[in-house]
Amino acid sequence: MLEKIGDEIDLIRRHLMVARAVVAHEPIGIIKLSEVLGEPQHRVRYSLRVLEQMGYIRASPLGAYATPQAKQMLANLSEELDLLIGTLEAMKRDGIGNV
Repeated sequence: MLEKIGDEIDLIRRHLMVARAVVAHEPIGIIKLSEVLGEPQHRVRYSLRVLEQMGYIRASPLGAYATPQAKQMLANLSEELDLLIGTLEAMKRDGIGNV
C-alpha cells in the first residue's frame, strides 16, 4: 500500500516542479520545460495537462502561463507540507504502522 502512496508523492513532486518552472519561466513550452527540469517531454506534457485541468496553468500559443491560483498554491506549499508531515509523524509516533 505504501509503495503506491510513494508513487503518488513522486508524481505530485513532478507536478509541483513543473508548476514552479512555469511560474519562473512563463510563457514556456514543453521542450524548454523538459530541458529546464531534465524530465522527458511526455512526463512534462502529462503534468501540464493535469495542472491545466486543476486550473493552475493555462496554455497559450507562446507556452504555458501560471494562474494566480498556482502562485497562491506555491506560496502556501510549505505550510501544507508541514501539515502532511505532522500527520505522518503522528501516525508513526502513535504506532499506526505497528501491528
